[in-house]
Amino acid sequence: MTRLITEELVLLDRYLGGNSTEVIAELSRTVVATGRATDAAALQRDAVAREQKTATGVPGGIAIPHCRSTAVTEPTLAMARLAPPVDFGAKDGPADLIFFIAAPEGADKEHLKLLSKLARSLVKKDFTAALRAAGSPAEIVALVEGAVNPAPAADGADVAAATAAPAPAAAQAPAERRRLVAVTACPTGIAHTYMAADSLVAAAAEAGVDLQVETQGSSGATPLDPAVIAAAEAVIFAVDVDVRGKERFAGKPLIQSPVKRGIDEPAVMVAEALAAATDPNARRVAAGSGSADSSGGSPAGRESAGAALKRALLTGVSYMIPFVAGGGLLIALGFLLGGYLITGVADDILGTNTLFNLPGADVVAQVDGKFGPLGVYLGAVAFKIGALSMGFLVPVLAGYIAYAFADRPGLAPGFTAGAVAGFMGAGFLGGIAGGLIAGLAARWIGSWKTPRWLRGLMPVVIIPLLGSIIASGLMFLVLGGPIAALTAGLNGWLSGMSGVAAALLGLILGLMMAFDLGGPVNKVAYSFAVAGLGAGAVANQAPWQIMAAVMAAGMVPPLAMALATLLDRRLFSPAERENGKAAWLLGAAFISEGAIPFAAADPLRVIPASMLGAGVTGTMIMATGVTSQAPHGGIFVFFAIGNLPMFALSIVVGTVISALAVVALKRYARKRPAAASATLDREVGAEQVAA
Repeated sequence: MTRLITEELVLLDRYLGGNSTEVIAELSRTVVATGRATDAAALQRDAVAREQKTATGVPGGIAIPHCRSTAVTEPTLAMARLAPPVDFGAKDGPADLIFFIAAPEGADKEHLKLLSKLARSLVKKDFTAALRAAGSPAEIVALVEGAVNPAPAADGADVAAATAAPAPAAAQAPAERRRLVAVTACPTGIAHTYMAADSLVAAAAEAGVDLQVETQGSSGATPLDPAVIAAAEAVIFAVDVDVRGKERFAGKPLIQSPVKRGIDEPAVMVAEALAAATDPNARRVAAGSGSADSSGGSPAGRESAGAALKRALLTGVSYMIPFVAGGGLLIALGFLLGGYLITGVADDILGTNTLFNLPGADVVAQVDGKFGPLGVYLGAVAFKIGALSMGFLVPVLAGYIAYAFADRPGLAPGFTAGAVAGFMGAGFLGGIAGGLIAGLAARWIGSWKTPRWLRGLMPVVIIPLLGSIIASGLMFLVLGGPIAALTAGLNGWLSGMSGVAAALLGLILGLMMAFDLGGPVNKVAYSFAVAGLGAGAVANQAPWQIMAAVMAAGMVPPLAMALATLLDRRLFSPAERENGKAAWLLGAAFISEGAIPFAAADPLRVIPASMLGAGVTGTMIMATGVTSQAPHGGIFVFFAIGNLPMFALSIVVGTVISALAVVALKRYARKRPAAASATLDREVGAEQVAA
């Protein structure tokens, strides 16, 4: 096995930049320089994207930026001791000890275990003190290797078990000690998962509590013994992703928070769990559903109503998008092959014709088929498959909104309520309402205290039955009619929009798409467009126009940053210039996140400039009636774009405006720390001499 860290990967008492993005960029270049990665820009982009999800700064002046990346060729650890420290988002201030963990996409478990052990060592004060006192890279390497290489007695032991199970069985803990269990998990599963586990265990030990943790990380998980779970008074979920096997903890009082809180406030979480264990109104993991009810519980350990609603809506939209993508592209392909009039004759063609009995000349003439009988038949096939796929939109939206609230028992009530909404013409608004009602009803029913003999029937019979009756009954008897009328009014308003009204909507959508580059505001605009896409038709192209405005505006920020790095490369760091090369492709594919490295390094200039160009693009798209039947793909789904030349022109205009704006702002609205200014001035001077 190759060494995770070498002396060439250690940078001591160095200035690597004034913010976390610049530090990550320098460490990425260091990894590439040692031959352990192939593309510094790609590695930096993946690490910064991970940083956007959860800040990697932890208490004690430490930061652990980390990621999996296709640019990494072997698991690597780069370390920097910064002077001065840089803010990585920790509550107690900036960090001076930076450990950059770069793992390949297919890293083997043994390497991941070693990286996880390092992360766990960083919560130990004596280890971090030794790192700060080390006088050479060789000492750092020795300290790190001592931390990640297991002692002989621990050889072969599972990394999760080393901390997660300090006692082999619940019975080994002293009878008078209170008992808790916990699960920790983060999106990457390399660092925060294990640091939170160790922090919680240490805090519990100080409080005289027996706590055993299941780490659901990249190096695998050792499930807690059912006897340990049964003996526990409460459970802590310190997680940023869904817990696998929640149903094992059914009925336990629950404290749930992001994984980073398990590192920052482990003692508080332990105290909250102990309090919840004696509170009859505490939040609990719902019986049989794998989800937790919302009653009672500490505010610090409970998801807010707004956050839960946002998570549920985005869950529904995320599961709906593949149906929209496949269905929309197939319908567009059907129009391409068979013409727009294929909508009225597709069923007749598929009912009477086959590949060996193609439509006659009269049908080809009727639809104005440009590719002859075979094109008309294949167009009918593509259109029908796409239409059937689009028919799932509202049920899938409702079903997975309910799933977000009640896990699997919510799926049947949610899908049924969505089907009822579609039947009544309530559209995606009805799907949202039906999904919310179904999810909340299923969650409430799952919280009932039932006899043991009935618990097995709850998730497969009782919850789906009663949840469907409640949600679909309310849709039929109360909500369906008014929502259908509202949907019809909304569709009529959108269909009749033209001129200033359409341009104004395009402007608003464009500004939203560039405001936070994949964040909540961006997602609201995108979700609005995707949710309405299923209502688009030849006679009602407004939803297609909205989708085109959103996609084109979202392409502008990364394309503009790429162009700006060419217009005046001296205004950008070497890492940003490399990011600019990748941003061309990301922008063309409608991946707005390609501009995040630029926005993270200079938000006050990049974001306003991006919004300016994106707003212009959205306005032009809506004003000129450009359409898109595809929810994603950018220029690569050109065949699904109506009025492709204007689509491309709108993007070019917005890109040029944003690029010129960001260059102007960087030239004439500059405010940099002295050290960073001197560095840039030296770079500019060197380039001028070279020129």
